[in-house]
Amino acid sequence: MPPFSAHLIFWPLFIAGFVLDIWSKSAVFTWLSEPGESYTVIKGFLTIVTAENAGAAFGIATGQRTWLIGVSIAALLVVLAVFLFSGSERRIVHVALGLFAAGVCGNLYDRLFNDGLVRDFIDVVYWPGRHWPAFNVADSLLCIAVALLIVSSIFTRKPSSAHAQQQR
Repeated sequence: MPPFSAHLIFWPLFIAGFVLDIWSKSAVFTWLSEPGESYTVIKGFLTIVTAENAGAAFGIATGQRTWLIGVSIAALLVVLAVFLFSGSERRIVHVALGLFAAGVCGNLYDRLFNDGLVRDFIDVVYWPGRHWPAFNVADSLLCIAVALLIVSSIFTRKPSSAHAQQQR
């Protein structure tokens, strides 16, 4: 079981991230209720749009609602298991897992309660005339979580083989 301090990191991030994702989707889709309506935040770079995705990242597995729900539930269970049973003492891992769980739940909520469609609304132009596929807060939380886990694994000291042999 993780220490109490880990719970103080994981659960608030999980709940706040999930609530922020659901609220932001609802707010944008209520605000921009007309099809094709958009709002330019930074001309030529960032626009708020309404888009719905029947697949996962980049439209992968489009139309496979049941499979995507199953994968999301499995991912959430794995994240919870890693948090609860890994024994990790690293705060960065607790942050990453909380964000990951929030992102998974945000998109899972849409798959369950929005006819299998995930609501996306952030449109970024990364090169003139080239748009990144629209995304949402949950997608952002997932990307940040993965980045934190990578950083954590790169910068975590691994015991040297000599030290590990002394421990035996």
